[in-house]
Amino acid sequence: MKLRSIELALPNAAEAAAFLTDIWGMAPAAVEGDIHYLRGSGSFPYLVALEESAEPYVRSTTFTCTAQRLDQLRRSVTAAGLVAAPVTSTDPGAGHGIIVELAEGELLRFLMDAGEVAPIAGPDLPVKLTHVVFNAADAEATGHLAEDALGFRVSDRTKAMVFVRCNDSHHSTAFARAGFASLNHIAFEMADMDAVMRGIGRLRDQGMAPAWGPGRHGPGANVFAYFIAPFGPVIEFSTAVEKVAEDYRVGAPEDWTWPAGRIDQWGLSDKDNAALREAEQKFRHRRDWQPQPLDALTEDNH
Repeated sequence: MKLRSIELALPNAAEAAAFLTDIWGMAPAAVEGDIHYLRGSGSFPYLVALEESAEPYVRSTTFTCTAQRLDQLRRSVTAAGLVAAPVTSTDPGAGHGIIVELAEGELLRFLMDAGEVAPIAGPDLPVKLTHVVFNAADAEATGHLAEDALGFRVSDRTKAMVFVRCNDSHHSTAFARAGFASLNHIAFEMADMDAVMRGIGRLRDQGMAPAWGPGRHGPGANVFAYFIAPFGPVIEFSTAVEKVAEDYRVGAPEDWTWPAGRIDQWGLSDKDNAALREAEQKFRHRRDWQPQPLDALTEDNH
């Protein structure tokens, strides 16, 4: 299974797309109606979809998987009592599968037969999304639900987050102990550390300083730099997230502590907690979707 994309709805989608292509460093993929699709250098047809909307919200977060994995998901989400429905994607790459609503409103799409495209070269294009992190009212419960219903694995727990993986990457998502449910941040995988640093420089040229970073995290060991996008959410340049084996020992909060005055492995980063906290509340979860019965996903759909 792979994390593919995030789909957002927001006012002034065209302006947000212009920032992500002209300044952040993505490439345009398509414009279909009032939806802008943006890609990276890798083989996914898009990484971010931006749909025009009066209010901002997270439309969905999309993973790709095999038919066998989709069948497993269908059974496990039904057994867990989650709200789920069959879905056919009309986004670039298409595909079909199920959409699942977690306990706090997160909508996750799992698609099989989703198409890919030829990779492209470009000046420091993100390669892919490395993770999408959500705020949670109860991060522990959501982490357990991701394991039981989705077959994900918890990699580490800290005082701030529960980190969860869907393959050998340390985390494809995480749930922050925020006390509310929303999008925490979107992380873009860069080719290497130099690409991260050049991205920081590119945004500094526009008068934008990191809200946190640069630094190197503990869990996942990835290099990071977080910015608050002009259109609202927290977005991250990242690289080199740790690959973990099946027998990786799940870390506890006491395993991830720093000396006084430090908040990353290098001890270099500063963090604008107030601004980040405000930005992390901008994109809530959609509550107005109308699911059809999951049993409509019959063997004929495979």
